[in-house]
Amino acid sequence: MEFSRDDLPVGTPVVGMVGGGQLARMTQETAIALGVQLRVLAEGPAVSAAQAVADAPVGDYRDPDAVRRFVAGCDVVTFDHEHVPTELLREMEAAGVAVRPGPDALVHAQDKGVMRERLAKIGIPSPEFSLVADVAEATAFAERVGGFPIVLKTTRGGYDGKGVWVVDGPDECTDAFAAGVPILAEEKVDFVRELSALVARSPHGQAVAYPIVESVQIDGICVEVTAPAPGLDPERAAQAQQNALRIAGELGVVGVLAVEMFEARDGRLLVNELAMRPHNTGHWSIEGAVTSQFENHLRAVLDLPLGSPAARAPYTVMVNVLGGDVADMHKGLLHCMARDPELKVHFYGKPVRPGRKVGHVTAYGPDLDEVRERARHAAAYLTGTIDE
Repeated sequence: MEFSRDDLPVGTPVVGMVGGGQLARMTQETAIALGVQLRVLAEGPAVSAAQAVADAPVGDYRDPDAVRRFVAGCDVVTFDHEHVPTELLREMEAAGVAVRPGPDALVHAQDKGVMRERLAKIGIPSPEFSLVADVAEATAFAERVGGFPIVLKTTRGGYDGKGVWVVDGPDECTDAFAAGVPILAEEKVDFVRELSALVARSPHGQAVAYPIVESVQIDGICVEVTAPAPGLDPERAAQAQQNALRIAGELGVVGVLAVEMFEARDGRLLVNELAMRPHNTGHWSIEGAVTSQFENHLRAVLDLPLGSPAARAPYTVMVNVLGGDVADMHKGLLHCMARDPELKVHFYGKPVRPGRKVGHVTAYGPDLDEVRERARHAAAYLTGTIDE
């Protein structure tokens, strides 16, 4: 059935989201509550969001014709991922489509080299870096920052640890340059932990900041998030929020911005990555905040007043459910829900594959150790890591 605005109640906003992953799927729940018509350009008929959004057209986000057909009739277009080509975004904007975040902002999440140079220009603390063309330049950079190991990253396309190499010497740099794309070299930061600052910003400049969270990454994949970050000095937390708000304003971000940071052992708070969309480190906010990241993203792109980002409980812990040997995770729901009636479980409608994010669980309460145990137990039981 073809989409038609004539079938919608008068005044219904239509938001198009390019990408059919779990972020679009979780946005749909908020869209329903707000009476927003969410449209999704899906990668396939059975991807995560296509299961939840009616009549999701299937198309390639790199195909100009598919994108043009999709945006027709949308009031605003936003994204489940950052991979839509910049030139296509500029074409959409030139045609009068409200693209949020716009291409001038989004390029900083698409291209790590552009991001690093812009953050340096506006004085945001980041790791030492250099764009390098070959092994010799990578080696020279290593010598400049105190020697190997260093980190090499593809400037575009990397995510969840893909396109990232920690190298201990020149002979380990070959794989990075074999990728055939521009490479960013960075100092390997000696960090205590990873933090994330999540903010939302609207076109007229209203912005809100969520509590700073601690994230745990294994092999480049986020496995656990604690809100707020335990033991973080309030002044440092405020500084991290202010830096994230400043980045959002300087770059002209509209929607949610996630600023992933290192808390370095020498005391620095260094920006690692930017994401301009709802983010894994913000999933805790669905149950744990007054207004979830998904609702504030929709509010922002529609230029509605933003909701409170305040936490509802002293602590909220979100643990990702990663695919393992158990194909049918629904079998674990009986145990998890009976054991913990306050537990919240989200499945993404994805077939299980080892290491794949197929869902998450969230627990909240006043005692951090207890909340962590509840969330970790549920994720481990669902994946079959434990059976009691």
